[in-house]
This record gives sequence, C-alpha cells and structure tokens, in this order.
Amino acid sequence: MNDDGPSADSPNASGPSAELTIGHLARRTGMSVRTIRYWSDLGVLPPVGRSPGGYRLYDAESVARLELVRTLRELGLGLDDVRRVLAGETSVAEVAAVHVAALDARIRALKVSRAVLSSVAKRDSTTEETALMNRLARLSADERRRIIEDFMEEVFGGLDIDDELRGRLRHAAIDLPDDPTPDQVDAWIELAELLQDAEFRAGMRTMMRLNSPLPGTGAAPPGASIWFARQVVEVVGEARKRGVEPTGPEAARVLHDLFGDADPAQVLLRLEAGSAAGAVRYRQLVARVRGREPRPAHTGEFDWLATALRAETAVRPPTRRVPPPRRRVSAGPADPSHPHR
Repeated sequence: MNDDGPSADSPNASGPSAELTIGHLARRTGMSVRTIRYWSDLGVLPPVGRSPGGYRLYDAESVARLELVRTLRELGLGLDDVRRVLAGETSVAEVAAVHVAALDARIRALKVSRAVLSSVAKRDSTTEETALMNRLARLSADERRRIIEDFMEEVFGGLDIDDELRGRLRHAAIDLPDDPTPDQVDAWIELAELLQDAEFRAGMRTMMRLNSPLPGTGAAPPGASIWFARQVVEVVGEARKRGVEPTGPEAARVLHDLFGDADPAQVLLRLEAGSAAGAVRYRQLVARVRGREPRPAHTGEFDWLATALRAETAVRPPTRRVPPPRRRVSAGPADPSHPHR
C-alpha cells in the first residue's frame, strides 16, 4: 500500500503544528520519499500517527529528528549508532569520539593504499610485486621490528663492535610513525625489500666486518666508516672545487691529509665495499622513513676519492714520495644523518 500521502500542498500540511505526510516531509527537507520511508521502516523516524486514509503522518519534531538523522548519516555514522543516539542510549559526543577514532584508522589505511598504488605506478610493478608491496606496507609494528632485528643480527652479529655502538645499532628507531606520510610508506616498502635481500645483507656484512677494529689491537682499520665521515666529503669537495685532479700529485696530499700513512689499498677496499653494499641508498631510505630530508649522496666526491686511491695504490710501495701535508684531517665524527649514530 502506498502510504506516502498526497504530494501536493494541502491545508493539513501548513502551520507549526500541522501533520505532514511523507510527501510533504520530503518537500520540506529536500530528501527523497524513498529514503524517508526506509528510515521510517527501520524505526529511526517513526510516524506520529496515521491519517484516516492510512497515510503516515509526521510533525514539526519529526522534521528536526529527520535533520539530525541526515546530519549523522552525512558524518558517516551507521544507522545503529543513529538509533542509539535518538533513543538516548548514548550521546552524540560519545558516538562522535568513537567515530573519530575509526575515521583516523581509515585515513591511515587509505594513506597506505595511496602510497602502495603510487609506488606501483612509479615502478611499473608486476602483479606479484604489487602484492608484496601491499603486504610490506601493512605489516604490524611487531612484524616490522622483526625484519629490522633479523637484519641487524645477520649484519652485525659476532663482530667486534663496542658495546655502546652495538646498543645504538640495535635500538635505532627505523619504523613508521602512527600517521606516516605517503613518502614514508614508499620508503619503508623499499627499505623492507632491501633489508630482506640476501645480497644486500651479505654486502653490508662485508662492509661492517671491514670496518670492525683490527684483531688484537682494538684500533680502527684504515678508512673505517669512510662512507659516514662528514669531513671526508668536505675535504674532497674542497679539492674538487680547486680543480685538483684525482690522479695528480696534489691528490696524494689530500689523501695524506685524510688518512695519513695508511695503505691506500686498504682504504680503497673499504670504500668499494660500502659502494657495493649500497650503503648510501640504505642511509637515504632510513632518513625518509624517519621523515627527514636525505642527505646528498655525494657521488662525485666518492668517485673522485676512489680514483685517487687507485692512482695512489698503483705507485706504492714506495716509488712515489708523498708531499708534506698542509694539514692533518682525521676521518671526523660520524655523519649525523647516519641512522646508526
């Protein structure tokens, strides 16, 4: 039976205390008859009575109730929550607080989805790669921590690293925040893939082993932590600005300033180990996951340094006398952008 009532204005639909049919209520609120009838059937908007012809009737309070229902629905509340608010079982504030938390969770999930889709489009990923990226992006905090701990153990386990440094390595915060940006999610996806790559782990293990203290001495080997020494980059950068050729005699003085009488072949070994391992990419990804601006890769400086070390290695020992140094520069403190500081 159609109980919508007359659709045209009639005397009983005017005045503050007039009773309205669904058709009149729809005209007054701008909502569809179908929606009003549906909410009425569910008990969210019960009629105040029936007309002699059997039509549902509503009053001014029904108009206000309908506006509240519409507002709550537009804010995303479910009909069960709307019904509880209207029945006085809970307040709008209480329902809103719960809904805000749910929306926050949904927003975080949508950000992750957006970041994954952005990565898929940027990398032109296959179906299998897309599934892997989605899984990595949605790992729990515990699962992400296990990936990092497994990587740390395989790379640093058993090496002669001092206790303070070992503690910093194990507790370095490399994790997504509760509300990550798309770039942080994208960086985490790439970092997680990298940390689980056997070749990358082996390369980093080799790099760290070569940078561990010399057996029985406790002394740092030649060129230790070269990839993360800020002064190395600064000194080489100054040499490049002056136009110093890496194969020329002036380059030998730069190397002596940096490394003293250390065997250039040993310094080169550690430089190339870091390059092969992908140390710079690792450092940049960690910075992005932490929400920081990655420091430049300084590719030109490290390429110049590698060329100079190869040239110096080729003439030792000891057919070439190193010119007296202008100054002596130590390897310097660890680059503050290094994630293991």
